[in-house]
Amino acid sequence: MLKIALAGLTVPHLFSRSVLAADKSTVDNDHKKPVEMNMGITHLWIKEPGPRVEGSRPLDASKVQAPCIVRIRSGGYRLFYTALGPAKPFPECQGCILSAVSDDGLAFRKEPGIRIAPQPKLPHMSRRVLAPSVTRCKDGRWRMYFEARGTADIPTVISSAVSRDMLNWELEDGVRIQTPGGVGAPRYLNLPDGRGRIYFINNVYGPGGFRIGKHITQSAFSAITSDGLNCEIEPGCRMRDKQADHDSLGLTAAEVIPPQTAGDKWTMFYSPWQDVPPETIVPLHPSVDKDAAKSGSSADFAAASVATDVAGYRSRIFVAYSDEGLSWGPGRCAIEGGGYGAEGLDAVHAEDMSLIKLDDGRYRMYYATCDKHGKWRVASAVSAMNTKR
Repeated sequence: MLKIALAGLTVPHLFSRSVLAADKSTVDNDHKKPVEMNMGITHLWIKEPGPRVEGSRPLDASKVQAPCIVRIRSGGYRLFYTALGPAKPFPECQGCILSAVSDDGLAFRKEPGIRIAPQPKLPHMSRRVLAPSVTRCKDGRWRMYFEARGTADIPTVISSAVSRDMLNWELEDGVRIQTPGGVGAPRYLNLPDGRGRIYFINNVYGPGGFRIGKHITQSAFSAITSDGLNCEIEPGCRMRDKQADHDSLGLTAAEVIPPQTAGDKWTMFYSPWQDVPPETIVPLHPSVDKDAAKSGSSADFAAASVATDVAGYRSRIFVAYSDEGLSWGPGRCAIEGGGYGAEGLDAVHAEDMSLIKLDDGRYRMYYATCDKHGKWRVASAVSAMNTKR
């Protein structure tokens, strides 16, 4: 989810589908064939019918977002996702991390219970946990990195937990990554030298900082870790926001696939948000409402946040390439919906992707979607081919 700091009530008009000229990738979903747009490896994607996960129980009935896919060693897949429903662990809770399993990666069975919940006694994690990224540790356990949110006057951080079975998770002390402006949407990547790189979204503010400063950028950065716990932020920005009209507001996630063969490039998928049309009045998002508990928007977080999500914003999934995994130029569109009023699960929003390589060499992308009615789900798409750039 993008952080929104605007307030208001009504929207005078909404987006139609945005045309992205040469940067656009399109899929003919009626015939399930990719439309050639002079793209290379993992550029062409075929959307798969139906949702992978949608709200269907008290724990997730209101909102489903931010997936993370993991292959189970014994066979099949586990999908972690951020969700919210009427069955909250406490009234001010704004979201938990749940899970579902699948034999084929398409039909998922939800697992009972909560994997990670906010902790009211931890200020930086007292409201919401979201956007998980799971990796195998050297000792055989699993580690989950996730975005943790407290009240709106505390910058978001990246925390972690460990598990032996991916069902029961133990929170690890401290914070893995934090900055003055707040961070989120971690994506862990194993490096060839045995270290790990965590790509994450970082917010930067002008004079006055997080509390009163002007929001300048919401871009992708990275950190290096040797032990999974101590993370050192690397110099520079991996992918800047606001490079074109489609990312005029900021990025919400960035996931990287390393080169698969000699001569390949590093591939980054990222989700930029496009700002609302001029003069649009946007409801205040409860995640930036410092009085959310008093106003009641925290108690009805899903409804209040969806009102902002569909106030004229759009999000899409883009892809870009790099020679070394650190410097990335502007990308092109890989996944987008038809816009407000259009049909499709991802008509308004497509963001927060998680990818996994299939046995046949293709990739499947799981991503958060929002339709014209403001319904959030997790959908999927598969790469159409593995042609070289």
